[in-house]
Amino acid sequence: MIILGIDPGTATTGFGVIEYKKKNKKQIVCLDYGIIQTSPKQTVGERLIQINFDLNEIIKKHKPEMAAVESLFFFKNLKTAMPVSQARGVIIYTLSKKNIPFLEITPMQAKTSVTGYGKATKNQVQKMVQTLLCLEELPKPDDAADALAIAICCADKCKFN
Repeated sequence: MIILGIDPGTATTGFGVIEYKKKNKKQIVCLDYGIIQTSPKQTVGERLIQINFDLNEIIKKHKPEMAAVESLFFFKNLKTAMPVSQARGVIIYTLSKKNIPFLEITPMQAKTSVTGYGKATKNQVQKMVQTLLCLEELPKPDDAADALAIAICCADKCKFN
């Protein structure tokens, strides 16, 4: 099962693609990760179109069967909550249009899934994602590492057979 994890943002959207295999024991393999970057020189509409376009390219390349999107569980600043909500809307629209089922994962759920602690630091998440996926390097930037953690959490929650 190929799972796409997404950490939404207007300036930077993290993505992580994993394959969940179950043979004698479960195995999770990293297929790809990175970010969708938009320019502050773009209008809000242009940024959202860019996220849609790039996400469609990722979907076309990896053909995920399932996705997970970080939910906006709480926010400290309304100024950042609105753009993230707009990006989430475009992401959910894109996944729905492609008929890709998705889960919404809170940051605490993703952190607990990979580290065992819901208040883990960004660095702790990056290190555990690196360990769980047997990556040679620490996954960077942290938006991409978070997206991988979201995909891992999705695999854990769904317990695919």
